[in-house]
Amino acid sequence: QVQLVESGGGLVHPGGSLTLSCAASGINSNSNTMGWYRQAPEKQRELVAAITSSDNRNYADSVKGRFTISRDNAKNTVYLQMNSLKPEDTAVYYCRLSTTRGFLIAWGQGTQVTVSA
Repeated sequence: QVQLVESGGGLVHPGGSLTLSCAASGINSNSNTMGWYRQAPEKQRELVAAITSSDNRNYADSVKGRFTISRDNAKNTVYLQMNSLKPEDTAVYYCRLSTTRGFLIAWGQGTQVTVSA
């Protein structure tokens, strides 16, 4: 069974950094697209960043220059390095595994990121 296990969420001060990890099991994710989404209370879930099997990357305008998505195929894991964090980055962050065409394979359970003084 395909599972995505996330880690790295927590509380951080504005301007700080945090790294999220998402490890896939039950599937070799090398040929798939992996992405990070976030959802704040009373808001829609939105794409934060995505990375394809060929390492093509896409970012939401709100995080460009601050966040970096990467993957380690040997570890079957995708990362989200978040720098210069702002209070508006506060949300539950979800890992998503999809086909190259964007069709869902699995969601992670979500991990809370809180940016507050």
